[in-house]
Amino acid sequence: MHTFPTQAVILAGGQGSRLRPYTDDRPKPMVEIPGTGTPIIGHQLSWLAAEGVTDAVVSCGHLAEVLQEWLSDAVLPLRVTTVVESEPLGRGGGLKYAAARLPAPDEPWYATNGDIWTRFSLREMAAFHAERDATATLALARPRIPWGAVETDAFGHITDFIEAPPSPYLINAGVYVFSPAFTALLPDRGDHERTTFPRLARERRLAGYPLPHGAYWRAIDTAKDLTEAAKELDGR
Repeated sequence: MHTFPTQAVILAGGQGSRLRPYTDDRPKPMVEIPGTGTPIIGHQLSWLAAEGVTDAVVSCGHLAEVLQEWLSDAVLPLRVTTVVESEPLGRGGGLKYAAARLPAPDEPWYATNGDIWTRFSLREMAAFHAERDATATLALARPRIPWGAVETDAFGHITDFIEAPPSPYLINAGVYVFSPAFTALLPDRGDHERTTFPRLARERRLAGYPLPHGAYWRAIDTAKDLTEAAKELDGR
């Protein structure tokens, strides 16, 4: 019988330059998707709490004080600690720095990028992680290609037009389950996706959990993503 993680790290320090002007006065996780009335991080905290998480560490960076002020004023469904890097540590270093504040270092933990709007069973992902005895598990999404696609036959005739088809490739969805041993493998500075993850993949200790069919997922990177997410969520 495995236990499900009750602690998580949210990486919320990005500049969000492609989301300007929305990020001129707030960090990216504080941006609201039109019609929801909730900033991205508020949605994430509610989701984590619903999945059994009791403690979250939020790693702040760009306009950290805006995020910290919102967190101090909001009625939150779990305990939240914030950390701010005094100097840039890179994605892997920042994750390690935040993980040091988790209340139970000997237990597994979740992590999520602060610009992800999604909803699926983290408990099922944690069970998948445990069954494979993985050190780290990445959620995998199949995003829609933002352009229309063209199908042709073998002779070169166009046979169909497909609007925004699903990508043929799975991508890192920015949601993770980590075993306790993972923290020590992170670099003090630098990018874990170029160091730690490839090493674990070679050792067959890195697992990929495909998001369940029908699960909503979108990374909010640009103003167009905000518009598209608002349409999609309104239609659900």
